[in-house]
Amino acid sequence: MDKVDVNGDNEDPVYTYLKSQKKSLMMSRIKWNFEKFLIAKDGSVAERYASITTPDTIGKDVEKLLAA
Repeated sequence: MDKVDVNGDNEDPVYTYLKSQKKSLMMSRIKWNFEKFLIAKDGSVAERYASITTPDTIGKDVEKLLAA
């Protein structure tokens, strides 16, 4: 585990992909720590959640993807 950049010239390619799939409030940039991405079985980004979203509130979305 290493620290990686999530924005800017040196951003990790994983975050480039995630942000290209789901923009947050018309912005692709990650604004704050603890933004969350929900990834579907096929590798697509199903949802993007703000940093203030608590993990227990995304349970219904996770269950929906698991059932698909």
